[in-house]
Amino acid sequence: MTQEELNALLNSDVSELPDEEELQEEKEEAKEELSSNFRIDQEVNWPPPPPTNEHKVVHQLDDVTRDSEVKATETFDKLEAINNAGMDIEDSVKVISGFFKSQKELLEKLHAQFPDFHTFGDKLEELKKAQSALDTIMDSSDIISNSSLEAMDIMQYQDIHRQKIERVINVMRALSRYMSSLFEGRIDDSKRVSSAVHIQGDKTENVVNDDDIEALIANFSK
Repeated sequence: MTQEELNALLNSDVSELPDEEELQEEKEEAKEELSSNFRIDQEVNWPPPPPTNEHKVVHQLDDVTRDSEVKATETFDKLEAINNAGMDIEDSVKVISGFFKSQKELLEKLHAQFPDFHTFGDKLEELKKAQSALDTIMDSSDIISNSSLEAMDIMQYQDIHRQKIERVINVMRALSRYMSSLFEGRIDDSKRVSSAVHIQGDKTENVVNDDDIEALIANFSK
């Protein structure tokens, strides 16, 4: 207790002093206000963030692993859909390519039979261009399918990273349990006497001496 606090106590009416329940409520309100208004400053090392859900390290890491797993599953589903679509395109291209082949054979026979009929020759040229475009589609479909499979392989690292984070969480929780066990006491914290702000021998002038304590006792005895 500082000298200023002692003087205020001596000059106050004991009946007007707040009871323990009111003091506890004020402490809780002050704690909630501090937690809600706290902003992290990179240049300030103290005080540390309050232990709210936004600042609890394991809570945050649990959220990261959970959300990462959900998003990774969604990404795998999308990649699988792309790969399946590429396979469907390849099947369709094969059907069209077979039709083009039969049409080319037919037009070549007709063009050989009627060389002076230029329509068959023109249709053969158009068919070659269409076949070239179809080959481009087939090549692009192969690239899509191969790229989706490669992306799936790359996404395997996401699972590895998740496992590493989970291992860190387990180590942190083990350390937390060890520290809790190490500093465990026989007396419940709520039943402990609060610590003095200043103790005789501290380097401050606001320390209550023996005379001040006797004066305080005498005041309560009146």
